[in-house]
Amino acid sequence: MQILINGIALGSVYALIATGFSLVFNVLKFSNFSHGALMTLSAFAGYFIAAQKGWGLIPTILTAVVTGALVSLIGELVAFRRIIVRRSSSEYYFVSSITLGSLYEGLVTIKAGANFFNYPRFFKNATIQLGSWVISTSDLLMLSISAVVLIILVYVLNKTRIGRGLRSVSFDHETAKLMGIDSTRAIQTAFLISGALAGLAGVFLGINYTLYPTLGGMVVKGFIASVIGGLGSFPGAILGALLLGMTETMLINFVGSGFSPVIIFIIMLAFLLIRPRGLAGSNVQEKA
Repeated sequence: MQILINGIALGSVYALIATGFSLVFNVLKFSNFSHGALMTLSAFAGYFIAAQKGWGLIPTILTAVVTGALVSLIGELVAFRRIIVRRSSSEYYFVSSITLGSLYEGLVTIKAGANFFNYPRFFKNATIQLGSWVISTSDLLMLSISAVVLIILVYVLNKTRIGRGLRSVSFDHETAKLMGIDSTRAIQTAFLISGALAGLAGVFLGINYTLYPTLGGMVVKGFIASVIGGLGSFPGAILGALLLGMTETMLINFVGSGFSPVIIFIIMLAFLLIRPRGLAGSNVQEKA
């Protein structure tokens, strides 16, 4: 049960990554490969605030979230806006996202080098005793905040005017415009939310584990979760992330950390071969 709880906590962070990744995919039908580097950049922004300014947990999280949102919005304006307007080919989407990712990683490398960093300790007690279970305080934090954020996001997407606009644009840009929806603003909103989720996921991974310049490689876990749950499906992304987190912690416990990535990769390939639309997704043609 303790392993299961740890897996759900890890899966909640994967859900943030997968949801942010799927949000842009759902609206524009292409994979934003700069998402992982943006996550790293935001995590380091939170770290430098915490380490140099001595700020607490909440200001650190807010710094990472705001950094991710603003940088993502700037990336949309500089790199993707003209491509979307011109309806350029998939190669332009791919090159733009890769270039942005390299730029973000370059900024981190200039500031941090190739070193490893540890966030300051925000908790007096590293663990919490719940009966016979010993739960990490940081795991409990990740699980609780991620759950609240995802619940709010699901509500916004399904019950608000902003969410209806995003869902309309995801179906058809041109028809949404004819219905009076500002598709440009909807796309900006998608990048803004996606960047904020990347910042939140990055700071959680930095607090719970070690912070390093290639932390963005963890976005692969979000992509795998999206594949399992279904690209373009928000409930599927969350479900796939939780299943991935629980599966990973169990594999690490029973077969070791060396074989765990291999088995997870095999599971992803099995989904691509047997059920490419995932558990809750639909068949979508990707631009890049």
